[in-house]
Amino acid sequence: MVTTQKTGQTGESLALEIIQQAGLQIVTTNYRAGKLGEMDIIAKQDDLLVFIEVKTRHSTQQGLPEEAISPNKLRKLGLVAQHYLKTHQLHNQAFRIDLLALGLDHNDQIIYQNWLPNISF
Repeated sequence: MVTTQKTGQTGESLALEIIQQAGLQIVTTNYRAGKLGEMDIIAKQDDLLVFIEVKTRHSTQQGLPEEAISPNKLRKLGLVAQHYLKTHQLHNQAFRIDLLALGLDHNDQIIYQNWLPNISF
């Protein structure tokens, strides 16, 4: 049986490849903002900072990966992004928050991919 944590780690590794292939530069991964939460990947596209939440599933029994993002989770992602910008003194930095949803088969091969740019919070 595949653990949720292992699935998440696999998804984040695959997401890094997808993001780099799309021409974005990885800034950091697994950025933790204390009790506010974590951002899976922070990347840069030209002058734009892109905060990316990765959701990965091996099954759609509980819905598509992107359906796991609740309004509360969106709010927390926004707070983590704001924390990063404030902590790094990036007061006027343009940014967006994306969701990269991945579905994997039993061999951890991508069978479903949905990159949703600029999800609202």
